[in-house]
Amino acid sequence: MSFTPILIFFGAGVFVVVVSLLANRLVAPHKPNAVKESTYECGEEPVGSPWIRFNTRFYVIALIFLVFDVEVLFTFPWAMNLKDLRMFAWVDMAIFFIILAVGLAYVWGKGDLEWVRPKGSSSGQAVTKGVTNNADVNAD
Repeated sequence: MSFTPILIFFGAGVFVVVVSLLANRLVAPHKPNAVKESTYECGEEPVGSPWIRFNTRFYVIALIFLVFDVEVLFTFPWAMNLKDLRMFAWVDMAIFFIILAVGLAYVWGKGDLEWVRPKGSSSGQAVTKGVTNNADVNAD
């Protein structure tokens, strides 16, 4: 098997990227000023230091979403080939769904699906904009 077409394709891709970056460097105007150099936060003026600790629930929710998103990616080809795979496919996917259900029950029971965690939660300390106490974060 010849890898020449793959190497040519890879080389062409690298060439296009390098030429694009060089053309941008030569053609684009470069006029820095204080407004362009400032931090942009959705049109709002930044307040305080950008190096604050914030709530890690953003990451937990994103990872849980990715797990179930990948589940859908694995389920679709399985459903398309279900007639050809017969009973093996049913057993294989049943085991897959059971593992995912156990994972969902675990994060649900741990309270990671709740955006506002109840007081006394043991799965990490919530930190939001300098607040370092769960009671302060969850106070209404």
